[in-house]
Amino acid sequence: MGKIADATFEGKFGTYAFEVFTTETIFNPVGAVYIFSKRIIGPDGRATHTFLYIGQTNSLKERIPNHEKWQCVNSYGVNCICVHQDNDANSRMRKEVDLRAVNKTPCNAQ
Repeated sequence: MGKIADATFEGKFGTYAFEVFTTETIFNPVGAVYIFSKRIIGPDGRATHTFLYIGQTNSLKERIPNHEKWQCVNSYGVNCICVHQDNDANSRMRKEVDLRAVNKTPCNAQ
């Protein structure tokens, strides 16, 4: 299916634009901060996300298909992968730390 929405998520120090994809999406080899989430559409038509895992990679194509956290995120009902493209490794690390500072994720703790 592919991209289903756009979303904006806040960290402690910044706000970041993400694209929301289905878990079946096959990604290109791009650098990104990514979030495994459970997305629910409310009665008002607005989506909310429960973050399950926040990470970063230099290649979504290599990282996502064999991710070691699939079992954990599946147990929480993952149905989306949110992606913020960023090809700068230092920038990705800062953003991941920033997002994790205010968004507790059960699968990062395991």
